[in-house]
Amino acid sequence: MRDSVPRRATGVAFAAVLLGGGAIGCGDDSAKEDSAELTPSAAVAQVAENSEDITSLRYRVTGTVPERGRIAAEASMKTEPTAMTMVMTAAGARAEGGLGIRFVDEAIYLGGSGPHPAKWRGKGWVKAAPAVWGRGASNNNSYGALPRSLEVSPLVQSTFLAGSKDVRRIGAETVDGTRAMHYRGTVTSRDLRAAQSATKDKATRDLRMERVDQFVNQGVDGALTMDLWVDGDDHAKRFRVRGKTIPTRNDTDGGTLDLTVTFLDLNPSVSVRTPPAEDTTDTAELSG
Repeated sequence: MRDSVPRRATGVAFAAVLLGGGAIGCGDDSAKEDSAELTPSAAVAQVAENSEDITSLRYRVTGTVPERGRIAAEASMKTEPTAMTMVMTAAGARAEGGLGIRFVDEAIYLGGSGPHPAKWRGKGWVKAAPAVWGRGASNNNSYGALPRSLEVSPLVQSTFLAGSKDVRRIGAETVDGTRAMHYRGTVTSRDLRAAQSATKDKATRDLRMERVDQFVNQGVDGALTMDLWVDGDDHAKRFRVRGKTIPTRNDTDGGTLDLTVTFLDLNPSVSVRTPPAEDTTDTAELSG
């Protein structure tokens, strides 16, 4: 994005795009018996520790977010360098198909079959930069293309329950064809900060600080209820987060967050490409 174009103007351009285009298996087959021998707290802590070895992910998201209502999305992401590709649809969207979203090379691209390319001077994609995805509350910048709860990394979200003081085991269940152990608890930012402060090791403390920052990005007002399903390899197979959200400029009464994320594949090969330059319009051109 050109320096002469204010970020606010870019955000307005992206908002116009969204409004115009429509509001828009991993692990063993059985839950590991050893997991049942661990305390619930130890079991979810093991999941958090194992998440550090995951560098890429395919996942599915369904549920309700205050900013958009009902949504569904499928995505792939990688951590080094950070990149993500997603197709998102929303209930009541006027356009057919989904909204394509790509984060790559510090830029965000919107396109896909859902929006109307004619609005972008005949191009199939629109670009804004600099953009950031998958970080904390103060660093994310999707120009309004994503709800707050989808701006954070699902890998970090899946570790929130490790900060809960009341986590409990629900029992073994089948999730997307995989046997998994179900845990449930509540989490607050205070819980996560307490866990972070109690850590003496700097690397672990920094990782727990990342949880705090990304929890804040959810916009949760008070406690977040979380369900976590753990597969036979002590990895998260699915998690669900529910809670009331704080009021925002676009949602003055707050709302209800209820999202379920299912991990479809761990450490797959993920390549996120920039759309063709000849088929891409920069938001600076739209703003101008």
